[in-house]
Amino acid sequence: MRVTVSRKAHFNAAHRLYRSDWSFEKNDEIFGKCNNPNFHGHNYELIVSVTGDIDKETGYVIDMKILKDIIKSEVEDAFDHKNLNVEVPEFKALNPTAENIVVVIYNKIRPKLNPDFDLEITLYETPRNFVTYSGS
Repeated sequence: MRVTVSRKAHFNAAHRLYRSDWSFEKNDEIFGKCNNPNFHGHNYELIVSVTGDIDKETGYVIDMKILKDIIKSEVEDAFDHKNLNVEVPEFKALNPTAENIVVVIYNKIRPKLNPDFDLEITLYETPRNFVTYSGS
């Protein structure tokens, strides 16, 4: 029997959406106020969902303490109170859109989990704007 368990987390981070190979005017046209050269921030909300079989011995799909520790080390410690463009290596050459951030988070967490588990990451950039990625 496969069950999905989820853990919420959050981090605060700044970013700027732009392409260095575009003019300021084109960046401004495409990314608007998100192209602010002085950056802007978000209070990101994260939901990490793991689907797997219930372990007959423990009754768990995954120990939530283990999931909490993975999220802390791979996401919160790496992204919280950081400028994504400047301080996070994954975004040195990757525009830190919500879409790209959710894929980076997935790719950081996926190797830490049992390969039999399915993983889905939902990232809220604002309470009304969010993205979901499950590796496909």
